[in-house]
Amino acid sequence: MKVIIGMSGGVDSSVSAYLLKQQGYEVEALFMKNWDDSDNNDKCTWEEDVQDALGVCEKLKIPINTIDLTEDYWNKVFGIMLEDFKAGLTPNPDILCNQEIKFRVFMEHALEFGAEKIATGHYARTNAVDLGFELKKGLDDNKDQSYFLCRLNQQQLSRSIFPIGDMHKNEVRKTARKLGFSIHDKKDSTGICFIGERPFKEFLSNYISIDPGLIKSVSGEVMGEHDGVYFYTIGQRKGLGIGGIKGSSNAPWYIANKDIFSNTLYVAQGEDNEYLYSERLYANNLHWITPGVPKSPLRCYAKTRYRQSDQACLVSWTEDDIITVDFDSSQKAITPGQYVVFYEQDRCLGSGVITTASSL
Repeated sequence: MKVIIGMSGGVDSSVSAYLLKQQGYEVEALFMKNWDDSDNNDKCTWEEDVQDALGVCEKLKIPINTIDLTEDYWNKVFGIMLEDFKAGLTPNPDILCNQEIKFRVFMEHALEFGAEKIATGHYARTNAVDLGFELKKGLDDNKDQSYFLCRLNQQQLSRSIFPIGDMHKNEVRKTARKLGFSIHDKKDSTGICFIGERPFKEFLSNYISIDPGLIKSVSGEVMGEHDGVYFYTIGQRKGLGIGGIKGSSNAPWYIANKDIFSNTLYVAQGEDNEYLYSERLYANNLHWITPGVPKSPLRCYAKTRYRQSDQACLVSWTEDDIITVDFDSSQKAITPGQYVVFYEQDRCLGSGVITTASSL
């Protein structure tokens, strides 16, 4: 079977390519260029990454090609992300990138190159069942990336292989070291998908205008000014410029709410402030990965951000796919625009896009 792997120049995709060869697949590689930083500063490392990918493929004797998907990335991910920020939301471009670029546009190119399946270096697993495929967590709890794959569909899963889903990160690095890969200790990519880690407000201000407004306490007291509600997110503490020392009587302030219409940030003092917590959220754009749609209401687990542990909840939805999620315990800083992702043990069931949160 011919498999084309998305090579990023990192250790995860490199070891994945090696494992595919060991398993007897006919392996080729594609490197995706998704961001053009020629008009900006020199922080995007795609040129270095492509050289690293070429080096690994030469060592493994795997053919590699490069495809330019910058226009697709702008239209299907980055432009949508900007519109969400302008609407006062906090989007997750990594999830959208997986849905629209890595497992749609990239997959289409791979199939045109004659691939029967694609592979990536995600820490996740698939499982074939009677009616289709399940998406399961990676075995490494600290690296599990099923959260970022929560918008994949059955067709995408049926064509996908995750070779390192059964491995831990330290095993992956150890394997890369044994193989003599120079990238065995290369730092993991962080920040916005394919753009990298940059000063967030500074980067976003290249595309969204500074729009100063007031910072108010939840009781209405003016606390200071901000540069535009688009640049801030629920639960944020740093960068507000209104004081507060952690562990002192002058407790830090956190963003509790954003009012896009009046361009006002509302803040609450103390990390345990009741205004930061909610027991219920509402979401839309419901998407089920599982073969067949579960019945409402559904007792399961959910997380509203990547690093969060699974939280017990009851999920209900209507025919127009408006979701209500009631948590067994209060959740901190539920953020509109982010994804609520549903789990049953190690199986990722699906997701929705958070619209609002409230107390019961």
